[in-house]
Amino acid sequence: MNVPYYEEVEHTADCAIHVRGTDLASLFVNAARGMMSLIGAKAGEDGTRSYVIHLRSFDAESLLVDWLSELLYLSDRDGVLFDGFEIRRLEPNEIEAIVTGKPASEPEMHIKAVTFHNLEIKQTDGGYEATVVFDV
Repeated sequence: MNVPYYEEVEHTADCAIHVRGTDLASLFVNAARGMMSLIGAKAGEDGTRSYVIHLRSFDAESLLVDWLSELLYLSDRDGVLFDGFEIRRLEPNEIEAIVTGKPASEPEMHIKAVTFHNLEIKQTDGGYEATVVFDV
């Protein structure tokens, strides 16, 4: 059975995704893909943009929130929908990545913030998983 790398889950007031990855890097990439999917914008054909992201945080959960928050900020600021994620280095409290995206249409959903609400990265037999809640 092929398990999806993320799925939207019910949340009373906000929006949430449950995300999986075979390792920590794929968890971070899949969380980013899930968030971009929730935004619901459509990427254009031209003008690929690249960004280098280097972040340090207290722990893996804080790093995941910082990672998604940085992508959200860049997406909002520059009107870009990210679809390329190359994790160059990832440790539980540091990430270095190159992300690419294209100019996008107006988002269908405006995410205000990535939250820490019940956030816990869990190691499972299949890798890692977490549920990420977004303030909309």
